[in-house]
Parts: sequence; structure tokens; C-alpha cells
Amino acid sequence: MEKIKMTTPLVEMDGDEMTRILWKMIKDDLLLPYIDLKTEYYDLGLVKRNETNDQVTIDSANATKKYGVAVKCATITPNAARVEEYNLKEMWKSPNGTIRAMLDGTVFRAPIIVKGIEPCVKNWEKPITLARHAYGDVYKNTEMKIPGPGKAELVFTDENGNETRATIQEFKGPGIIQGIHNIDKSIESFARACFNYALDTKQELWFATKDTISKKYDHNFKDIFQEIFDNEYKEKFEAAGITYFYTLIDDAVARVMKSKGGFIWACKNYDGDVMSDMVSSAFGSLAMMTSVLVSPDGVYEYEAAHGTVQRHYYKHLKGEETSTNSVATIFAWTGALRKRGELDGNAELVSFADMLEKATIKTIESGKMTKDLALITSLKDVTVLNSENFIKEIKNTLDELMK
Repeated sequence: MEKIKMTTPLVEMDGDEMTRILWKMIKDDLLLPYIDLKTEYYDLGLVKRNETNDQVTIDSANATKKYGVAVKCATITPNAARVEEYNLKEMWKSPNGTIRAMLDGTVFRAPIIVKGIEPCVKNWEKPITLARHAYGDVYKNTEMKIPGPGKAELVFTDENGNETRATIQEFKGPGIIQGIHNIDKSIESFARACFNYALDTKQELWFATKDTISKKYDHNFKDIFQEIFDNEYKEKFEAAGITYFYTLIDDAVARVMKSKGGFIWACKNYDGDVMSDMVSSAFGSLAMMTSVLVSPDGVYEYEAAHGTVQRHYYKHLKGEETSTNSVATIFAWTGALRKRGELDGNAELVSFADMLEKATIKTIESGKMTKDLALITSLKDVTVLNSENFIKEIKNTLDELMK
């Protein structure tokens, strides 16, 4: 068959460890045989980020702004152990955090539903979509270890040199401090993205923070959401027959566990990071979730919402067999290809993305899956496949569907 042509490249961000291995398998078996793939490639592996002083991450984000669509592999956010393991110049910040800050977008994450993989929370009947703010908080923080007694202060100096001060803590001994921030413009973009997505998908929208404790920081989020809703979206929501409400994060968690699903749960950056993992894991697996960063000006970056699967990578390096779930990474590619096709008016590319997703789900529902799914499936007599054979089985299904 003649390969599907692409008119505009998408930005390709390679990653680390086992997901980097899967990345190549997916391209070789599921994409390159069918598509004349055009990408602008950036290696966001930790080695290259260290070599370039993380400039490669900035370059990839700028390229994403230029081309409008990107697909990203999972990457390592280094801790102290990784600094030593990779002999890093410094403890580089999360590449996801850098890209999200540069694009000023909102991350939407939703579980991939397949028959035979029932949620751990038995009353969940529909997907729960996490809307995660993609700027600031701990991902753009400044941290300091306090060696001994002294006073830590929060200081703001305005453009005229006037200072505002607040005491953080009078330390009697060693400790730790952290400074986080956010900006109203980004919070406003986050709110509008959530309201628009709720209207587009006709889903109820929840928003939750801890404004009873964080009476200024979190309360600012709450106030901005409410003001934008009241002034711009209230009548639209009423016309669409959907609702928006705010609640405390602890109340939201309790409500989520007792709900039937089928709504959007908007969270601040860190809350969304944690809660999206909880939701995806409870629906089946961290590797069974879509994730897309959407900027206010319509730029899309698709990624797998899980980590680099370090444990499997070390097994792979020893020559041992792994059974790593590649579904989220496959769906990152299909999401990016579909969006590229939609923006370029390339119906063939859109159709291929739909077909590859269908082949992936059909393969699992036929009883052929990776070990993580085999341990939780309600299907009988399943076949557990290793990392490579699972992808090859999807290719077989895809070829059948395309006949």
C-alpha cells in the first residue's frame, strides 16, 4: 500500500529508559510502515538535556509553538539519585513543567476504556477527565535548605523599589523552605480552557482547591474561576444543561469515589498530577490514560501520563524479558497524528489514527495483553505478551482492520 502523506511536520520529543525503547518499537512497527512520517525531532533524554544545559527542552517547546502539534515520550525528572547515576551538571527541572510553562496550557487526562478491565471503584461507569493546571506551583518553585537558626521571609519588591515582607518562619534549628508562585493570566487561561472543554464535551465541571487553609493562594484560584464563570459562561452552561461547582479538594476526593464518573475534575498543578494517577490506576493502569496539553492559542502536545518504567528498563538492559504496557504511548502518537490531520485537512491521517486506536483496544479485548492488564482483567484464558510481541500483535490486528 502507498504510505499516507503528511504536509506539515509534528514535533517529536524522544524520552528515557523503557518508554524510549517502546517509542522506537511503536515507530518501527505501527507508524513507519503506513505513514510517510514527518517530524521535527528533539531528544529529550536526560543525557541530551544535560549536554545542552536543558536548551533542547526549550527548543522543543518553541518548535511546538511553531508547528502546533507535538508528541512526547516519558522523561526522567531527576532527583538526587539520578544526578549521581547520570553524572548531571545539576538537578534539571521537569521537562514537562518547562514545556507546560512555555505553552501556558491545560492538561486534560482521561482513562482509556476497554472491555474486561473494570475500574477498582465499582460504581464508576463513565470516564473521569482530569483537567490539570499546567503552570507554576511546585513545578516552578525555589527551594532552600536552612542550616540553622534564623528568620526566613517572603519579600516582594515592586517596580518602584517598595518592599512588602512577611515572615515565613523563625527557625530555631535546621529546616527547609519552598517558594511557589502563579500568575493570574495563567489561572484565567486554565479556567477558560476548563469551561470550554466542559461545553465541548457536555460534561459537568468540578473545581477543587484548599482555600480554607490557603486563604490567599488557593482562594485566588477559586475567585478567578467564579468571576470568569459568572461573567462569561454561566448562561452557556445553563443552555447546555451542565453545571459548574467549586468544592474543597478533600470533599472532591470523597465525592469522586462515590460518583458514577462522566465529569471533568479541574485541579491545580500538583493536585492534578497526583489525582490523575489515582484515577488512571483505579480505572486499570497508569498506562491506560490519554494526556494532552492544550494552550490558549490552540497548540497541542500529546504525551503518556506515566513515568519511564525504570524497573523494566533495568531488566531490559540485563537481557531479561519485560511485559511493558505501551498503550498510553501509542495513544499519544494517535492523538498527535489525528490533530495534525485535522489541522491540515488530511482525512487519511485522521482515519489511520482512529484505526490504530481501534486495533489497540481490539487486541486487548481479544485477550492479548501485557502483564499489568492480565493481572486485573475479568477476561478468561488471556495471553500475556512481552513488550515487543504486544506491539506486534497490535500490528497484526491493524493489518486485518485495514484489509
